[in-house]
Amino acid sequence: MTLAQARRHFIRHASPWILAAFLLIALTARFAVGDWGLWDLLLVPIMLVVFPFFEWILHVAILHWRPRKIAGVTIDPVVARSHRWHHAHPRDLENLFIPWQAFVTLLPAFTAIALFAFPRLGLGLTFLSVIAALGLTYEWTHFLIHTDYRPKTLLYKAVWRNHRLHHYRNEHYWFTVTTTGTADRVLGTYPDPSKVAPSPTAKALHSL
Repeated sequence: MTLAQARRHFIRHASPWILAAFLLIALTARFAVGDWGLWDLLLVPIMLVVFPFFEWILHVAILHWRPRKIAGVTIDPVVARSHRWHHAHPRDLENLFIPWQAFVTLLPAFTAIALFAFPRLGLGLTFLSVIAALGLTYEWTHFLIHTDYRPKTLLYKAVWRNHRLHHYRNEHYWFTVTTTGTADRVLGTYPDPSKVAPSPTAKALHSL
């Protein structure tokens, strides 16, 4: 698969369009509000540092959620079910995107954070714009890794290898997607691959 073919396939799906529209709305609102300050500039690198840890926590706690009963009710979120399918069929390009149902929760939650967790509306909208851009970057990177497109640069090769190890070596390690194991290195899930045994449940999370 060429990069152009990958792009054409990518834009056939709803998730990139939802994120792109959200990014456009956030940017339009940000420039309309104005009120720029130093913290708008500082927030960008801070979020770039924090985002891999957000990815890691989301991947471990939500996407790899093991179904469990609470008060007699089985709790098994749609994103966890979708992710188990993704692990079972890592080459299925139709089912590796963020489910549209997740956006019903995520977009209002991030909007609420932007509106109420920051001292200035402008700063909150900067946050919203950056998180939308990072989300779109995540979707594109994750999609591209699972295509037949092969890395052409050392940076992308490292990112590609990191996520491939998670799927094809052992699902208990290498949880970051858009970076070369940054959060994994800090949180202890970036071992030497040669010292990690292949997992029999990499394609059947929790043996389900």
